[in-house]
Amino acid sequence: MTSSSIDPVVLRLLDANLDRAREGLRVAEDWARFGLNRRDLVEPLKDLRQQLGRCHLPEYRQARHTASDGAAGLAHPAQAERLNPQAVVAANCARAQEALRVLEEFGRASNPDLAAIAETCRYRLYDLETQLLADQSRRQRLREARLYLITSEVPQMFEVVEQALQEGVRLVQHRSKTSADGERYQEALALRKLCNRYNALFIVNDRVDIALAVEADGVHLGQGDLPITLARRLIGPDRLIGVSSHCLDDLQKAQDAGCDYLGVGPIYTTPTKPGRAAVGFSYLKQAAANAQVPFFAIGGLDLSNLQPVIAEAGAAAGFAVVRAVMEAADPGAATKELLKLLNRSY
Repeated sequence: MTSSSIDPVVLRLLDANLDRAREGLRVAEDWARFGLNRRDLVEPLKDLRQQLGRCHLPEYRQARHTASDGAAGLAHPAQAERLNPQAVVAANCARAQEALRVLEEFGRASNPDLAAIAETCRYRLYDLETQLLADQSRRQRLREARLYLITSEVPQMFEVVEQALQEGVRLVQHRSKTSADGERYQEALALRKLCNRYNALFIVNDRVDIALAVEADGVHLGQGDLPITLARRLIGPDRLIGVSSHCLDDLQKAQDAGCDYLGVGPIYTTPTKPGRAAVGFSYLKQAAANAQVPFFAIGGLDLSNLQPVIAEAGAAAGFAVVRAVMEAADPGAATKELLKLLNRSY
């Protein structure tokens, strides 16, 4: 069907709704970029917008004259009720989805390719909207955490962790490499309840299944664990995914896949990572320059060597410790001194 044989009303409908869909997608894309720092969401939103841009034919634009459109600029009181970014994003996702539906319906007879693309974009946007509007409270609390406590299998583990929580730790990871699954689950469940009592985030190392079973705030993945995209499908958009990184390539791949934070290290050689060579300060500097999500320096850190790491990592970094607290003679005092040093350097 040629454009000359298409009802001019349909041409105007297609033009108006291509504009609406692309505008709504641009709002969502900019929120993903500037509000969420989620490159993994920016790229698919940009792709949807560009697909529609290639369908926006000159004859559609030529068919519509804004000055003669009696509804141009028509506002609604609901627009004034969008008082936060989430409301703006939700409204613009709905705007784009509604426009895509119009493109499907009116495009079938005149431009089947446009109708098919609009349908695909609409269903893809439903999935992206869920991630755009995910609960951000955990990510906000993550950004505020500077000291990250990772557990080890020591006697009185729960007492040690509670002393650290009492002194102000607000981010804890349960890491267990030797316990049977049932024991790991019970430990994680007890730690999650303990962290809830002190309003601390609780992360499970490696195991997405245990993280879900105990309703943890997230999971931490190593380079050999589940792919981030699969882990995200399993734990949903609200929970956190952390990833260990040992070089700039690890960092960039993890960010592109949508991780929420990064472990950067090991800075110093540490017995908790046998066989893993220390990365030193060279990668730490690269991480500080390239990280778009929170990152935590890790690996052999304690009061005796933390100051130069802070100087290299910068004010935006966090710092993860294991033995410095878990094996301290007085875990509470060790935590207090670490936090004092970090707060003084902030």
